[in-house]
Amino acid sequence: MIDRIESNGQELAVIIRHSFKKEGIEFFTPGTYSQQIGYMNRPSGYVIPPHVHNPVTREVHYTNEVLFIKSGKLRVDFYSEQQVYIESTVLEAGDVILLSIGGHGFEMLEPTEIIEVKQGPYAGDQDKTRFDAIAQNQIKLRDVK
Repeated sequence: MIDRIESNGQELAVIIRHSFKKEGIEFFTPGTYSQQIGYMNRPSGYVIPPHVHNPVTREVHYTNEVLFIKSGKLRVDFYSEQQVYIESTVLEAGDVILLSIGGHGFEMLEPTEIIEVKQGPYAGDQDKTRFDAIAQNQIKLRDVK
């Protein structure tokens, strides 16, 4: 299953749930995103020819993150760019999320391993603005189908 988190016509995140499966290849992000995310399911013997990637100048304005939940369970809280809380969802082992725009926070619901992929180099304090989290009693948990 693919879950898209949106607010005011903007996509904040794309979640590829661990249950997603289909034949072939599918990309879930438009060509305008600075981080692309896709899924491949190829049969034994399928060949991807050897290749190199050519140098291409790209302009990146925001850091996008892709998180692979290796084990455990966590809650993701989504915020607008203006730091207004929108909603939350739970991710578990095998889920993958692309965080494209807006703010986000995390609470580990059990011991959790995460692999993070994002553009570099990391710009330290210039890279992010921290703000206060939503109160626990105000969490709106999104239904996962």
